[in-house]
Amino acid sequence: MTDNLLDGEIPLEISYLKDLNALGLSGNNLSGPIPTQFGNLTALTMLDISKNRLAGSIPKELGHLSHILSLDLSCNNLNGSIPDIVFSLTSLSSILNMSYNALTGVIPEGIGRLGNIVAIDLSYNLLDGSIPTSIGKCQSIQSLSMCGNAISGVIPREIKNLKGLQILDLSNNRLVGGIPEGLEKLQALQKLNLSFNDLKGLVPSGGIFKNSSAVDIHGNAELYNMESTGFRSYSKHHRNLVVVLAVPIASTITLLIFVGVMFMLWKSKCLRIDVTKVGTVIDDSILKRKLYPLVSYEELFHATENFNERNLVGIGSFSSVYKAVLHDTSPFAVKVLDLNKIGATNSWVAECEILSTIRHRNLVKLVTLCSSIDFTGNEFRALVYEFMTNGSLEDWIHGPRRHEDSERGLSAVEVLSIAIDIASALEYMHDGSCRAGQVVHCDIKPSNVLLDGDMTAKIGDFGLARLHTQTCVRDEESVSTTHNMKGTIGYIPPEYGYGTKTSTSGDVYSYGIMLLEMITGKSPVDQMFEGEMNLEKWVRVSIPHQADEVVDKRFLITGSEESSADGQQQQQVDTVDSKLLLETLLVPMVDVALCCVRESPGSRISMHDALSRLKRINEKFLKSLAVSTP
Repeated sequence: MTDNLLDGEIPLEISYLKDLNALGLSGNNLSGPIPTQFGNLTALTMLDISKNRLAGSIPKELGHLSHILSLDLSCNNLNGSIPDIVFSLTSLSSILNMSYNALTGVIPEGIGRLGNIVAIDLSYNLLDGSIPTSIGKCQSIQSLSMCGNAISGVIPREIKNLKGLQILDLSNNRLVGGIPEGLEKLQALQKLNLSFNDLKGLVPSGGIFKNSSAVDIHGNAELYNMESTGFRSYSKHHRNLVVVLAVPIASTITLLIFVGVMFMLWKSKCLRIDVTKVGTVIDDSILKRKLYPLVSYEELFHATENFNERNLVGIGSFSSVYKAVLHDTSPFAVKVLDLNKIGATNSWVAECEILSTIRHRNLVKLVTLCSSIDFTGNEFRALVYEFMTNGSLEDWIHGPRRHEDSERGLSAVEVLSIAIDIASALEYMHDGSCRAGQVVHCDIKPSNVLLDGDMTAKIGDFGLARLHTQTCVRDEESVSTTHNMKGTIGYIPPEYGYGTKTSTSGDVYSYGIMLLEMITGKSPVDQMFEGEMNLEKWVRVSIPHQADEVVDKRFLITGSEESSADGQQQQQVDTVDSKLLLETLLVPMVDVALCCVRESPGSRISMHDALSRLKRINEKFLKSLAVSTP
């Protein structure tokens, strides 16, 4: 039952299926807790409930699944600690995946009981404490990922006992100490990621460390290798000469450093007097809490080739975005704040704080950040994100972006897929399932929707976002613009113009405008909209009887007129009758958009309703497509 449109809670009646061998419910919209009655399914060998909206803690009753081989709970909203009894499931011999949740606490020492497990993934949770030394007892493990947590302490030496380990990812944690020499003796190891920790000391030179493309250690400022130490062998005569020369040189250098440091401190102090007015106090608290690992200005300077214009990929209200390659790894996007603009620091603070509370597959991932001083002594702030290779939705609607092998723009099916992706992220942000409460983005528009290599859409730019808790709305803590109104002209809901505070209904409105823009190809600030006429009214008067007049004509081009590169399904869509495409896909999507942009906030549908409707549209269209295809 994977990858369907199932919602609601998991029915308890499933627990009556005593002889059930495998249960797959991943990729749905299931909510509520994991039923404790799952513990009765003792014949289960595979349980996959990933990619849902399940919440609450992991029930200890799962420890009764004595025959389980594979357990996948990833990509949900699970919280609480990992029950130690889960690690007593010695039958686990395939996968244990609890990644992309909000699990807290330490990793139980009992993890060492999983002697037959092949893969363990605990990444992107809120786990702390140290890596248990018992991990060395997982003799069969081939892939181990604990990245994106708050794990501290040293990398245990016992990890050298994992002879079959092929992939090890401990990045984005707070690990300290040196890199165990035992890692270079793991002959099966093919990929090692220790980036963005607080490791120090000499980097081993043998084994996997001979292959720089297989090892990622950047973001550890105090790591060094043999080449960087400058060790040499000298004769006694040369050593004496070095001592004679070194003393005065060292004294001079020390004096220069002292003077330089005092100057930098003086200048930094002077700068902070001004910057504090726009939020540096909050900024400093972020650094103290170590919500993210830090990267140095020097690293970003070199990674962007001195912030060269040829690496510039975008310019926003408060920032410029550069493509960067850190230590020959995959590219990243570096968002450099212009601190001379009022609200820039607050934008940086908002993104750091809010992205530390939310995790979703359709949100752009914040990898690290930089809070430093540049080479001229000026304050420097930057955010480092995953790089989205297919650019922004804005580029696809109004810009030059096309599929390389066909020169085709977005298809109607891709528009629906993107709409579902963004609705999924907004529903997650709005339903209050993230740790701190509801998150209101305040600036949903095509340029803030980014597409990865698979055309999966993700929301970015949380510089104007607001956090709504049960007791307060964190909206007055900072001023993100020179005006009190949040958002971008054309996408701002009408009530914000009357001084209404930000709300989830405001995001719904902006989403609806963006959806209309995707379907029509018209910007809400197009010159054709003058006086009382706007995008919403123009579309509303034409639906449904004159839908072909407002829908982007590119969607109605058949396969004989434009080639496709999206495989069999897209080829079917390209040749489908335009009337069927309008009636079963485009017009229903317009209806959803119009329900989102109603003038009164109270009359708009929620993101949960919008997402459910879009998924039903997708299901109905695919069924119609199957019937109409010979």
